[in-house]
Parts: sequence; structure tokens; C-alpha cells
Amino acid sequence: MDQPLIINVAPTGAVADAARNPHVPITEAAIADDVVACARLGAGMVHLHVRDDEGRPSCDPLRYRSLIERLRATAEGRDLVIGVSLSGRHGQTPEQRAAVLDLQGSARPDMGSLTLSSMNFAGGPSINSPDTIRHLARRMQERGVKPELEVFDIGMLHFARVLISERLIEPPYYFNLLLGNVAGLQCDLGDVAAAVHLLPAGSHWALAGIGRQQRPALALGCIVASGVRVGLEDNLWCEGAAGREPATNAALVGGVARLAAAYGRPLADASEVRRRLQLARMSA
Repeated sequence: MDQPLIINVAPTGAVADAARNPHVPITEAAIADDVVACARLGAGMVHLHVRDDEGRPSCDPLRYRSLIERLRATAEGRDLVIGVSLSGRHGQTPEQRAAVLDLQGSARPDMGSLTLSSMNFAGGPSINSPDTIRHLARRMQERGVKPELEVFDIGMLHFARVLISERLIEPPYYFNLLLGNVAGLQCDLGDVAAAVHLLPAGSHWALAGIGRQQRPALALGCIVASGVRVGLEDNLWCEGAAGREPATNAALVGGVARLAAAYGRPLADASEVRRRLQLARMSA
């Protein structure tokens, strides 16, 4: 509670459906506009995915270049901590997943996601073999990109310790504890306590909730965690005057900002996030 809260916004994801929620941004321009609006509301970090022209998930580094350069050209995005997805949830090869890490200059990402094991989502599996995880960790290490460590169950934290022992990841660590997946950790005090107990020294950690578990996860995160992850990647809905209605990224981030203020918790701006994660500044 004595540290500013890190808000990490995940605006798009790979499966969020614009047919169910028309506010899901799909193009690089729309994603950039949403991220800028969220940065104005207090987000200091972003977790990016890109889509192709048909709205399908993509790992095309040229699309990432376009998106990141758009963000870096804005006052709000110049120093924003930019993370990119290295997900292989839709069958991408390890090399395709890692291609974005080769971007340089103003398009270079600060962080890359690293899911620490295979797992099942409600609609199917996400395959992350030990060799693939090591390959991505090694490429990030070579490129000076910090892993955004994604944890859906306890076993993933044990594998993080393996990577530490192999010197493939280094402190300070940043962990997303994602709650609410059908086969993983739930937004339950026992589950969260067990996960936090296994975090290595030198960890900063955020809570995120999937679907209906987003709101309680955010509330708990504002009290006990280094930060929270919020956005349409994880939850398409909010409660409005007329009941359940499609959310926007800005409304979700604004809700966290108000919740943090109610708890007396300041928000971490991009420079504070960079300081805590030991990331170089992008601007003078």
C-alpha cells in the first residue's frame, strides 16, 4: 500500500471478440488511441497484441512496429512501458513468436510476455513446451527485453524458479498472476496466498481476473499487490445503469484509478514503473 500501484492495460488480446463488444480495438490506430486514453487515466504499462486485416490474431512484427511507433510518437506513449505478446495460442512457431523481439529503435519493446507452462483455457489448449519457454527467455535476454511472466497456476511459479536457476531470467521480476481461468488459480484468498508465497525475492506482481473475476481481482490487487492488469483482453463487460453492458478499456482503467484513490493508493506513472523494473527511459 505504500508503493504506487502499477496499472497494466491489456486492450485487445488474441480472442476478445469485437462482434460481442464493438469497443474491442482491432487496427493499430484504434489500439494506439485506446492505449493513449488509458495512459491519461493512469496506466503506466501496456500489454499489446496485434490482429490481421480480418481481426484474427497475428504476430507480424511489421504490425507491431506500426503500433509501437504510433505510441512512441505521442506524449503519453513516449515513456510508456510497452510489452508485446509472445503467445503461441493459435499455433505460431517459436520463431514467429520471437520475431517481434528483433525490432529496434523507437519500435523496440520493453517487455515480452512469457507464459510459464502449457495450460487449458475454456475453449482449448495453449501449448508452451519447456524448450519453447527457454527459447523465448533466451531471445529476450539477448535483446535486453524483460519478460512479463504470466502465471495461471502454481506449477508455473515452480518453473520460474527453474529458469532462475538456469540464469534465463533475472531480477527484478514482473509477474502477472491471472485468476479465473477454468484450469488455474481462482480469485480466492487461499489461491492468491499460495501463489504469492512462491514468488522469488525481487518480484513485482500484479493481479488480473478473467471475466467476472476481474472486478474482485482488481479490488484485491489495489490493496495487496504491486499492480493490476486490466482491459478487454480479460473481460468484455462492466456493470452500467442498465445492467451488464459492453465495457471500454478507458472505463475499466478509470474504474481502477477510482478504486485506488478510494484506498489512498497513488498510481505509478511510466517513469516510476521504469525505475522499479530497472528499464531504461525512452526519452531525454
